[in-house]
Amino acid sequence: MARSSDVTPGDGAALQREQHPWRAEGLDLIRAASGGLLFGVPLLYTMEVWWAGTQTPPWVLLGLAGLLFVPVLAMSKTEGFRATRDVRWRDAARDTVEAVALALVVTAAVLVLLRELTTDTPLGAGLGKVLYEALPFCLGIGFARHLLSGERSSTTEEPRGSSATLGDLGATTVGAVIIALSIAPTDEVPMIASAMTPLWLLAMMALSLLTTYAIVFVAGFSRQDERHGHEGPFQHPITETVVCYLIALATAFVLLWIFQHNLQPWPDLLARTVVLGFPAAVGGAAGRLAI
Repeated sequence: MARSSDVTPGDGAALQREQHPWRAEGLDLIRAASGGLLFGVPLLYTMEVWWAGTQTPPWVLLGLAGLLFVPVLAMSKTEGFRATRDVRWRDAARDTVEAVALALVVTAAVLVLLRELTTDTPLGAGLGKVLYEALPFCLGIGFARHLLSGERSSTTEEPRGSSATLGDLGATTVGAVIIALSIAPTDEVPMIASAMTPLWLLAMMALSLLTTYAIVFVAGFSRQDERHGHEGPFQHPITETVVCYLIALATAFVLLWIFQHNLQPWPDLLARTVVLGFPAAVGGAAGRLAI
């Protein structure tokens, strides 16, 4: 909702928040979730973190839940996930509660999609997994607004058409490799893929597309308006998202071919590619933000 402390003369984001508070709140939450995924995806694929969560005593989990609020409160006061900066501790405290709650919800949802949280998971073990995985996610939420600072000068000539397309494809590939490279050699990929049914794989593909679209074209990170205005058949937000996701899948396939063995039969290879394609797609979206 709008906060008088955020509204300053000439602050277009604050003015938009006053005029459309619910829309602005929704965009802020999308930005927060996007920032959290950019930081938290690699650890979501780490079994050591899953095991740590399942083996931690309840009193330690309680202390961990309290610790989540400390760095997020500091970052909410200085950076945060909103398009406008918090200037009052009361606002920062409220945003901290909102950020931690969002981190827990999104982390739990991704773990459900990865089949690491099921109806057979004991409550304590599931809570431990979510809390441990929420740590880097909260840090990503806290730094989400910082990604807004990368806007170029309006006098800078922007690439158009094929040049922009080639730049996006290259940045997607580099970003996908950076994020997926540390995950591709691990046992987590075949472990997760083995629990996937075709419907779960389709759900993961849908999540990958929605997440990367939100990061690049909805969350309000640097030069979003310019990206909407790019020309060319592959520069429309929908087509760019689909093409770049295909690039992320191809990158995941190549990395699996390099690091993994026993890639036959092909349904197993397809499942592993889709599983690794999610972090690769998030990395690809981050790569496009960087150019």
